[in-house]
Amino acid sequence: MSPTPHLSRRGLLAAGAASAALPLLAPSAASAASALAIGEVRRVPYTFGNAEIVGGGFVTGIVFNQSETGLVYARTDIGGGYRLDTASRRWIPLNDWVGWDEYGHTGIISIATDEVEPDRVYLAAGTYTLPDWDPTMAAILRSTDRGRTWQTTPLPFRLGGNMPGRGIGERLVIDPNRNRILYLGVRGGHGLWRSTDYGKTFAKVTSFPNAGNFVPDPNDPNGYSGDNQGVLQVLFDKRTGRAGRATRTLYVTVADTDNILYRSTDAGATWERVPGQPTGFIPHHAVFDHVGGYLYLATSNTAGPYDGSKGDVWKLDTATDTWTRISPVPSTSDDNQYGYSGLTIDRQNPDTLMVSTQIKWWPDCILFRSTDGGASWTRAWDMDTNSERTLRYDIDISAAPWLTWNGSPSLPEIAPKLGWMMESVQIDPFDSGHFMYGTGATIYGADNLTDWDSGGTVHISVRAQGLEETSIGCVISPPVGPAHLFSGVGDVGGFRHTDLNKATKMYDNPTFGATPALDYAELAPHTIVRVGNPTGDWTQHFGISTDSGDTWTPSRSEPSGVTGPGVDDQAVAISADGRRIVWSPAGAPASWSDDHGATWTASEGLPAGVSVRSDRVNPAKFYAYGSGVFYLSTDGGKSFKATAATGLPTAGNVRFKAVPGQEGDIWLAGGTNKPTTPTPYGMWRSTDSGSSFTRFEAVDEGDVVGFGKAAPGATYPAVYTSSKIDGVRGIFRSDDAGRTWIRINDDRHQYAWTGNTITGDPRIYGRVYFGTNGRGVMYGDPK
Repeated sequence: MSPTPHLSRRGLLAAGAASAALPLLAPSAASAASALAIGEVRRVPYTFGNAEIVGGGFVTGIVFNQSETGLVYARTDIGGGYRLDTASRRWIPLNDWVGWDEYGHTGIISIATDEVEPDRVYLAAGTYTLPDWDPTMAAILRSTDRGRTWQTTPLPFRLGGNMPGRGIGERLVIDPNRNRILYLGVRGGHGLWRSTDYGKTFAKVTSFPNAGNFVPDPNDPNGYSGDNQGVLQVLFDKRTGRAGRATRTLYVTVADTDNILYRSTDAGATWERVPGQPTGFIPHHAVFDHVGGYLYLATSNTAGPYDGSKGDVWKLDTATDTWTRISPVPSTSDDNQYGYSGLTIDRQNPDTLMVSTQIKWWPDCILFRSTDGGASWTRAWDMDTNSERTLRYDIDISAAPWLTWNGSPSLPEIAPKLGWMMESVQIDPFDSGHFMYGTGATIYGADNLTDWDSGGTVHISVRAQGLEETSIGCVISPPVGPAHLFSGVGDVGGFRHTDLNKATKMYDNPTFGATPALDYAELAPHTIVRVGNPTGDWTQHFGISTDSGDTWTPSRSEPSGVTGPGVDDQAVAISADGRRIVWSPAGAPASWSDDHGATWTASEGLPAGVSVRSDRVNPAKFYAYGSGVFYLSTDGGKSFKATAATGLPTAGNVRFKAVPGQEGDIWLAGGTNKPTTPTPYGMWRSTDSGSSFTRFEAVDEGDVVGFGKAAPGATYPAVYTSSKIDGVRGIFRSDDAGRTWIRINDDRHQYAWTGNTITGDPRIYGRVYFGTNGRGVMYGDPK
């Protein structure tokens, strides 16, 4: 996933209490202002689910419980934790209860499952170490029912679930003999922490001698790459304890290229540097063999996950403190141009190991396998002197066909890749044939892993069903066509959803790495435009379809100076009749085109970087907004003039939309409550093409607004918003133009930050689609 906050900052049943029937009112423009102050909030039961993409982001860790077959968890960098349901083979999300104000608790840096009491599970949560990106301090989330309910232990520091080094670990572990004891390795110089009460409280282990010193970029002291990676992982030699007694011997890895491993033989009271240890790299993953007494380490020269060019794999005989380098390709070889990260052993056959390259962009990452304790290795693929590859595997991506990225690479590259950012590789402790590994986009796995050793083909397939980890830039729902939903998605382009329960290929021609904005022509809805960040061989930022998204055509030109698609889901707009397009890209002035992007002309009267929308009735009208000023065009976007509207927010995330079927009817939501940027924060409506706006007094904090099919008996579209209304934060619907509001989610199903995009379905009353910053596209229907 991207190192910056995704796009903005930031099995599923949401059932509220049933409410009495609401009056279905369609107030006139004249009566709307007087109705706004009523602001009654009620609730109705809704069912929510994902419009399936399947995967989409970095799966940073996979953790098998060591005492119960089939109990396995996964963690993601911005999308929370998951537990695998073995019956359906689908992942169950564990963090949907995280609310708006604690959105950072969906970035999971570590996960721990208890082998003594398997119902216990813990998450170390906190997305960024930068207060401007994530003002919330980190926390340990603890559950005694496998993640159905949670309690929170606040921590006095930040953890960085979407920061460099997030694939290292696990940083949070449970003593396998006395499970009330937990250890947490912390970055930022905060050291090693311990709990002795099942995670209810934590205290620093003051006797631990090294808080780490490895910083990815020392020239970025206050930025994304300027954080000390700290204490990385704790391992127990559980042979040195017994049930109910703390394990005596522990090993701790540290981000310090000269001092990577420490040991305690008195249950953490005192510590020593393990003698003879290698230097020069930092450990990513360590595994302890409780049968043979060996400790294995995979190391790299960077924290990852995007880089790493040297590393080694080491084996420590803990009985003699003898170190052996067992790297498949040692760092001393010119052929080693990668570090090592994902590391696992077969608990049924502890001499069997697997390790992955931390990152190897070309031609592909590598999985290595040894059946003799690291004395010799075989590779998942080999390449001869003619750059021809032979594979020990095949891959089935039918569950997520977008994983080719629409690519047709030249050999020796192939699509799909075996993976990248492969920092977690795990063999099932109860089944030698079953393994899974995370990548920057999905989870892969196989059930016949041992066929590798006899020369057979390992059948790898997507294993991420139910795990939806994407950041959504925009959603639209045209009134006609085979697809009810189009999405713009960070990192993986975006999708035309003709079936909400099935993943498909991403948009092509051009292919984007991210799509912040989409729009359709209200009166000619088969015509759709999108803008995004080109990927692969593409250079165009703009695409258009005239057949409801079945096929696309890239623009023949772009406004001079374009450096990006624009800042948000309001970067592009198409007129109601589909004949005129206004685009506000990065690096260039807002411009209009009347030939589907063949030529562009700068719009007069607009500053750079404004948001743009079209009127949904009058093809000549376009709207724009920036820094508290609202603009109107009546000549198809050729020229704009500032309106007389006042009192609008000048900062924060501001979203506005024009209402289908209502010329000049505009809703605007946004602002911020940061004391450093004082500005109004709420929701406003204009019925005169933006000349004036009236605030909805009941909306304390308005963030995004959309429209869908009117309620039975009503003429005005249903209004949907992610906002705080009458003191309650949630997803709301109004069937009477904002006179009354219905909350349609509940506190267990909040999906963290949802302030980027929302729309109703113009064909299905009550259906809502909204984007999340890590949990994909959600849709909801009334029960």
